[in-house]
Amino acid sequence: MLEGVNVALGVSGSIAAVKCVELAHELRRHGASVRGVMTPAARGIIHPWALEFATERDVVTEITGRVEHVELCGREGWADVLLLAPATANTVGKVASAVDDTPVTTCATTALGAGVPVVCAPAMHEPMYDHPGVLDALGGLEAWGVEFVDPRIEEGKAKIATEAAIVTGVARALSEKPLDGRHVVVTAGATAEPVDPVRLLTNRSSGKMGRALARACHVRGATVTLVHGTGSSRPDIDAHYADVEWVESGAEMLDATLDACDDADALASAAAISDFTVSREEEKIRSGEARTLELLPAPKLIDSVREASPDLPIVGFKTETSGDDEAMVEEARRVMDRAGLAFVVANDASVMGAEETRALLVGEESEPFAGSKLALGERIADELVGVLQ
Repeated sequence: MLEGVNVALGVSGSIAAVKCVELAHELRRHGASVRGVMTPAARGIIHPWALEFATERDVVTEITGRVEHVELCGREGWADVLLLAPATANTVGKVASAVDDTPVTTCATTALGAGVPVVCAPAMHEPMYDHPGVLDALGGLEAWGVEFVDPRIEEGKAKIATEAAIVTGVARALSEKPLDGRHVVVTAGATAEPVDPVRLLTNRSSGKMGRALARACHVRGATVTLVHGTGSSRPDIDAHYADVEWVESGAEMLDATLDACDDADALASAAAISDFTVSREEEKIRSGEARTLELLPAPKLIDSVREASPDLPIVGFKTETSGDDEAMVEEARRVMDRAGLAFVVANDASVMGAEETRALLVGEESEPFAGSKLALGERIADELVGVLQ
């Protein structure tokens, strides 16, 4: 997601500074190189050696004759983006007023003047976040093009966003945003059909593929609605990149998707939706005796959406167990022709729940892919950009 990107990480004096080590690691896991810049207050919370260890680079703790702010954030500087995380009320106010009395604020002034993208992840107590002066400063920075990763409001605090949300915010700030102004609906996860008040019929889908695709569409500028199945239990996810609608059954997913597609520009149907329904017993079925369940075919989501929206671009997903590429391509093309799909992502059921995947992107041609689901999400989003353009 951030392969080859140079990130200058400006750390201010919030207790959230203790998160900057893991944040630096997360940025690097996604391919970025990171250099730390610290205010004196931040150095009172975390030692520069910790950030040096996390980045494997020297940390800027003062501006010297080397003019580190220009070296990092000038027009020909090292950084592709300046990330202020955490950004305190003090630092936000100073940056908005061009007050340069710390290495971080001096780097920010330089970056803003040089046209280097700036991303800000605020962290402070909630009353400070609600202060009119702080709100004015945040609004002024936004008007200058600074992008924000909103804090989590919890326990009277505006807590810094998660590492994943900040990485996404940095990637979005650097994207050309080819999906800006577009509304993309993504389905993800497993649906479940209740047999009785205790038991469910469901499948092994984790929703990782759908979430990766939703995140990639958000990075490219789209407004994303994520219709997510709960499966046997609702997954604990940080869906900072989408408006999430949680559903349990296939019928609930169909209804939610049809509603979301009313004003959508595209649908990516990545969820593992139940192909069957079953009559639900009102009381728990007693154990110890044989039981036969009658499975009834459920409506196909992509067929229902196609009927309601004849011109909507739809990306289909097809999971098979054969392990035979030719058979998967043949089945993908059958579904594509039946429902008029833009293209189909075909994969083997063995990748369900895994971080890595192997898939075939089937359109006029078939293209193999092997790698992480995050990378496949980016590849599918790029293909969708081509469809919409």
